[in-house]
Amino acid sequence: MTQKKLCRSTDWRRTIKNVYIYVVLVLIVVIFSVVKLDQVKLFGRGHFLSPDSITNLLRMAVPIMTVSGGFTLLMISEYIDLSVGSAMSLSAVVFSWLVLNGFSFIPAFLMTMVMGVLLGAINGFLVMKLRITPVIATLVTLNLYKGAALLIVPDGISGIKSTDIQQMPSWISDYARQKVLFGLPASFVVALVVIAILVVLQRKTLIGKYSAAIGGNRTAAELSGINVVKMVWLLYIIVGILAAMAGIARASYMSLGDPLSGDGMETDCIIAVLLGGTAFTGGEGSVAKTIIGALIIMCMTTGLMTVIDPYYQTFAKSVVLILAVTLNHLLVRQKVSA
Repeated sequence: MTQKKLCRSTDWRRTIKNVYIYVVLVLIVVIFSVVKLDQVKLFGRGHFLSPDSITNLLRMAVPIMTVSGGFTLLMISEYIDLSVGSAMSLSAVVFSWLVLNGFSFIPAFLMTMVMGVLLGAINGFLVMKLRITPVIATLVTLNLYKGAALLIVPDGISGIKSTDIQQMPSWISDYARQKVLFGLPASFVVALVVIAILVVLQRKTLIGKYSAAIGGNRTAAELSGINVVKMVWLLYIIVGILAAMAGIARASYMSLGDPLSGDGMETDCIIAVLLGGTAFTGGEGSVAKTIIGALIIMCMTTGLMTVIDPYYQTFAKSVVLILAVTLNHLLVRQKVSA
């Protein structure tokens, strides 16, 4: 009898874990769809679900969708990167500086990607070679990358943008704004491709299997022959590359390189990953569900703009983070207790 009750409890928890995030997304969309949104310029032409509103939302969702996918693989392995927001800001600044100084899109894109590899490699080196606690190491690089972005920007936090002497080329915004496929901008299409690759990496390749093995039991993973140092280092590099891509998308959308454009990205990624059901203790998770969590964050962010003061939005996100952590604990506690 006890065993039957345990099986029923497990089945109930598994069912909720599989569907709750989709229910949450639908509820948020429904709630904001019935709220009057026309007082905000972003939704000035109508409904939360109008084509213009959806397109704008997807454009703004590109950075968090891009970064949170790689962030998931890293957290599955029981590691974390708190510097993703600063890495994204630095990438946006560097990309804009290159464009403003005459580089075309492809060279500027590739050089920013190389920088993303470097930023991720630095985090991996600090964590895996110097064996600094991931939270401490990436807090250090958070400030390091942010400081570098502020040093590059000549006018403090105003960002790298057009001046009377140097004009930002008009094409810089095309990547994030020009519709190229089914009414979607190029940056969102690229984000979808990246997400598809990450899903395949998690489900079909050794990267996904090894990250889960490391997060589940690092000692057992090492004994089975997995090179934990190289694997986690690779995951940090992947996150760095994705942060660079997110920075390029944000710079394109804003038509400037803002050294503060990535502030709070690490919190948003953590919320999205936890909402997606990834265990904070590592060992299990889903890139696909994290993306749904990222969309929930963006729907909340854009929707809250219309109903509460900006000063309260951070508080609201903190409440969501607490709820996400609590729900994550309830859904994965069986694994922890095992």
